[in-house]
Amino acid sequence: MNTSDNNIRNNITRRYKTANQAADLLNMQGRIPPQAVDFEEVVLGAMMLEKDAVNSVIDLLNPEVFYKEAHQTIFSAIKELFTKSEPIDILTVTNQLKTMGELESVGGAYYISQLTNRVVSAANIEYHARIILQKYIQRQLILISSETIKDAYEDTTDVFDLLDNAENKLFQISENILKKSHDKMPDLVKLAISEIEAAKNSISSLRGVPSGYTELDRITQGWQKSDLIILAARPSMGKTAFALNMARNAAVEFNKPVAFFSLEMSSVQLVTRLISSETSLTADKLRSGNLEEYEWEQLSSKVTPLVNAKLYIDDTAQLSVFDLRAKCRRLKQQYDIQMVFIDYLQLMTTKGDKNGNREQEISTISRSLKSLAKELQIPVLALSQLSRNVESRAGSKKPILSDLRESGAIEQDADVVVFIYRPEYYGLNDDNNESAKGKAVISIAKHRNGKLGEVELRFVGQYARFEDPERMYNKVDNNTFDMLRPNSGFNVRISSRINDQSNFDDSDSFEFSQDE
Repeated sequence: MNTSDNNIRNNITRRYKTANQAADLLNMQGRIPPQAVDFEEVVLGAMMLEKDAVNSVIDLLNPEVFYKEAHQTIFSAIKELFTKSEPIDILTVTNQLKTMGELESVGGAYYISQLTNRVVSAANIEYHARIILQKYIQRQLILISSETIKDAYEDTTDVFDLLDNAENKLFQISENILKKSHDKMPDLVKLAISEIEAAKNSISSLRGVPSGYTELDRITQGWQKSDLIILAARPSMGKTAFALNMARNAAVEFNKPVAFFSLEMSSVQLVTRLISSETSLTADKLRSGNLEEYEWEQLSSKVTPLVNAKLYIDDTAQLSVFDLRAKCRRLKQQYDIQMVFIDYLQLMTTKGDKNGNREQEISTISRSLKSLAKELQIPVLALSQLSRNVESRAGSKKPILSDLRESGAIEQDADVVVFIYRPEYYGLNDDNNESAKGKAVISIAKHRNGKLGEVELRFVGQYARFEDPERMYNKVDNNTFDMLRPNSGFNVRISSRINDQSNFDDSDSFEFSQDE
């Protein structure tokens, strides 16, 4: 055994605690990694002989999946020719390798010609390519496992960082290698028809995850699978409140499991907002705990739906897109979540170069969110900030698509873009020049698979709650209001001694009438 081998053995023995652990690692390192060099030669030879062979496997393979370094270089030359739409054969590949300065390092022109001599037929090239992929995945799994074992023995390694790192590396294998193949039209048509039939037979007219707002759901048919929805507004417009209300409606009213990722507010703060909205008790009262006896009873009785809601909140700060994907995959597997909410997009990171261009980083994040929606087949709704251009405009302050902050990629990647606009915030009237007090306009500015439109909702700021306008009290005379309860089949007429429709007491009278 030479000096180098002794040094390696001694270093490994010192690093690991027992002789058995050191022996196991030495035995594993002494084994030949999984490989299929013969198949690599056949695949490369077939690609230089038949054009159809190139088309069959060029999107399945990457240079790094080849075990032999010379084969990695040869495949890189073939891929370069394919990218430039140039012919691929022995001569062109040889010339490309010359241009790259790599011909001699791969064995010269003789070795290139020898590769084609092994090919009898290219009929099974795709099968052969998948064997190469299989061996590559095995090598990667061994590498990741070895690194994980090494890091696990380090006392300074945080166990949760170790878990995240291992999971991210495993995910990258499936993301980069195990790509989805094409679908055939008979299968796609059958699937589309089955979805149409399911929509027809469904008790609900909505095909997607309901927002809980009647007119908004009428336009969108609910939030659809694979869609990236961007909910954008200026600060203090109620983005978080609206997203939280929709998450609550989906989980409570429609029993849909949903996940809410909050990068700005803690989970307890979010739940306190939900309790305020659910119980009509102000956040100030809930924070101070200064409640009357009847308010404690109100809190106890009305909070039950939230306790039983399938709403999963994660308040991890500075969440990266990689961590988000890992968390969502687990939530999908464990709870079959039907929708993801993210508050908000600009607070996410890519775990990439911190000195990189912020616009490029936002572009990466938005593409990753769209990819996540497609992978899990669920809608992903992300909140986003708008630029200050809204405030600088004269007249109406309604947002437009160009107001999306930091990146045009957000507009490009999104299937649906929704804006919140409350003219009351700017001291303006509504479009009819009437008082805009409590009014919120939900504007669908982009809808890739549907129509655009505006929906008017009522915003109750003290409870951080958005409501359908049907829930508003319609004034009949100075002392009477009609309160319409959507989908209940009943109207409630409330006769009050006061004009303030938000304050009724036990002396108020109620009349019930069924809708015609």
